[in-house]
Amino acid sequence: MISEKLADALRNSKRVVALTGAGVSAESGVPTFRGDSGLWKKFRPEELANFDAFIRNPQLVWEWYQYRRSLIYEIEPNPGHYALANMEKRYNEFHLITQNVDGLHHVAGSTNIIELHGNIRRNKCASCEKIYDKEISFQQKDVQKCECGGLIRPDVVWFGEVLPADALQRAFSAAENCELFFSIGTSAIVQPAAQLPFAAKEAGAYVVEINPEKTAITSYLDEHLEGPSGEILPKLLKILD
Repeated sequence: MISEKLADALRNSKRVVALTGAGVSAESGVPTFRGDSGLWKKFRPEELANFDAFIRNPQLVWEWYQYRRSLIYEIEPNPGHYALANMEKRYNEFHLITQNVDGLHHVAGSTNIIELHGNIRRNKCASCEKIYDKEISFQQKDVQKCECGGLIRPDVVWFGEVLPADALQRAFSAAENCELFFSIGTSAIVQPAAQLPFAAKEAGAYVVEINPEKTAITSYLDEHLEGPSGEILPKLLKILD
């Protein structure tokens, strides 16, 4: 049930922010990559998704990421992704902050995206950090080298690495200046992203959680809509029609 307060906020807000987490990707069928079959079953993500593992055995880590990409590239955005892309067109300022690396928000048509953990569809040089956006196919079996001589790695934040400072600063700035904030499909326990709903609320925004179940922050927010984002977000979009 969508409250009148939320309906009013949807119609009257000019600055809106949405934070998305793993739950949004899960609705499209993006796997967690834990307990993978075959070769990868004996590895935990923590053992492969870190810089030390890449330096020790870059080919192994590269092959795992190519395997992950081959699965993700077959997955389509869900109605929640498309609803957020459409929502972006309705507001003067709309920021989409995501903890997901699958790039499905881009595929759905969102453009103003702040990626806190990077994007598995991109690569970057481990030395000079030059970005390789579309130059390397997910079918490329061998680790490539940058023109500087450094190894090219996936452009994602690995275990033990800090979030990109620019993305984090933009995320908090957006949260602190919005009128309506959505926390969608996230457990709200991974820091520092878990602080974003609080930053928005403290700044006076109306803060709404969309999740199939309650989380650690539910009781602190203004409203909780229980259910999958792929069902709830399209309903919210209809209020703007």
